Amino acid sequence: MNRLSSLTKIKEQREWDIIVIGGGATGLGIAVDAAKRGFKILLLEKNDFAKSTSSRSTKLVHGGVRYLAQGNIKLVMEALRERGFLLKNAPHLTRVQQFIIPVYSFWHKWFYGIGMLVYDLLSGKLSLGRPAILGKKSVLTRMPSTQEKGLKGGIVYADGQFDDARLAITLAHTATDLGGVLINYFTVVDLIKDESGKICGVRAMDELRETEYDLKSKAVINATGVFVDQVLALDDSSNAAMVMPSQGVHLVVDRSFFPGNAAMMIPKTTDGRVLFALPWHHEVVIGTTDTALNIIEEDPVALDEEVEFIINNFNQYNSKPIGRKDILSVFAGLRPLVKSSNAGKTSLASRDHTIMVSKSQLVTITGGKWTTYRRMAKDAVNNAAFVAKLPIIKCSTRHLKLHGYSEQIHYGDPLSSYGTDSDKINALIASNAHWAERIHPNFEYTMAEVVWAVQEEMAMNVDDVLSRRTRMLFLNAHAAIIAAPQVAKLMAELMGMGDQWIEDQISDFNDIAETYLVHQP
Repeated sequence: MNRLSSLTKIKEQREWDIIVIGGGATGLGIAVDAAKRGFKILLLEKNDFAKSTSSRSTKLVHGGVRYLAQGNIKLVMEALRERGFLLKNAPHLTRVQQFIIPVYSFWHKWFYGIGMLVYDLLSGKLSLGRPAILGKKSVLTRMPSTQEKGLKGGIVYADGQFDDARLAITLAHTATDLGGVLINYFTVVDLIKDESGKICGVRAMDELRETEYDLKSKAVINATGVFVDQVLALDDSSNAAMVMPSQGVHLVVDRSFFPGNAAMMIPKTTDGRVLFALPWHHEVVIGTTDTALNIIEEDPVALDEEVEFIINNFNQYNSKPIGRKDILSVFAGLRPLVKSSNAGKTSLASRDHTIMVSKSQLVTITGGKWTTYRRMAKDAVNNAAFVAKLPIIKCSTRHLKLHGYSEQIHYGDPLSSYGTDSDKINALIASNAHWAERIHPNFEYTMAEVVWAVQEEMAMNVDDVLSRRTRMLFLNAHAAIIAAPQVAKLMAELMGMGDQWIEDQISDFNDIAETYLVHQP
């Protein structure tokens, strides 16, 4: 996967079957689906792949217990089915995770026990194992830091866990393997229409080379998540807004605050949501919030009240309390919720995806969740193919093994998320003693992974490497700041950049990393 190669193909291809705007979970899934059907597909992302929402999730591949409580059986069943497919198609990026719901009344033990049994039954043949009711001693054995006072027991159930940004890069690889063309830092600045007012292409700017392109296409899909309204405005400035953004915040703390291998699901927070605490890359991720916002930003920042909300709710259930000083990193993401009659309360807004085809035949898809990305992609490509009168070819991604797929996964291996590509990274490590060095002494990420990110994964700056090719910024913002200079220096050597580029990169990254730090009041 090489940006220069993508640029060459963009210049050579006279017309595309489908152009996708947006390189998040949905857009990347669309690229995989369309390429698998044999369509000429081009994906354009204005920043980096999964830069926004798609790298800032709760790291769950799940049906959504809360949606079951809301009565959205259809969404839960669809998500549970997709969970099963993803776990089978990308075992190097996903795994089955045991969750425990601690309960403090005998009534809740049976109430949640029955609820989780229904949740499992809805997964049908793709069940990950039946839930079970646990006694107090068993809960404390599996989840030692659980608040013991008043504890009556708990319910254990299984769900999926994954690395969102690494899955996004894997989808990009998969689409490229299938003949698709993808490129980052390429902004769509306008939609091109023919004499009848139908969209026949896009005008786009290569942000790194400051070159503009007019690209012809039979269909255009707007898959820009929380930014879909901006593209809709390019089509028709009178279009009503589709998205009601909701911010979700997550905290990362050291595993010593939450030892054990099980994850915890807090069934009801002070605002009626659920809260998760789960092991992830040797640390613990706790979240999330649901805060309605009026302003959509590319780099959203956690609000103080959101941080305090997570701390307070987590501490009610955990015997080892956390404070602001214990937070290694905090990250915020925006959900692209579709506007509805419940527009005033984001926690009640539907997580289903919505597709709209405008008069100009722009296909827009938004809403949904990471777990259902494949189904969303299928629906979007079906609509685009119909609009463009492309050949009728059925979706065939249900059992498609993603790039790097291997049946031999060693989860203790720090390179396991690369799947079969880990052999190539190990070859880089063996070829150069400097590349075998760690980018930070407390993390297993090596300089070879920086080389791989630049040469094979279209990483164009330090943030791409430390946020989404590795996950260091999400795991420990201070450590990422320390690692940034040597990462910038190596990238400059690989990309032929000078000292000023290194200086600018370090400065830019430090500005980004500052928003991941939690300061004392």
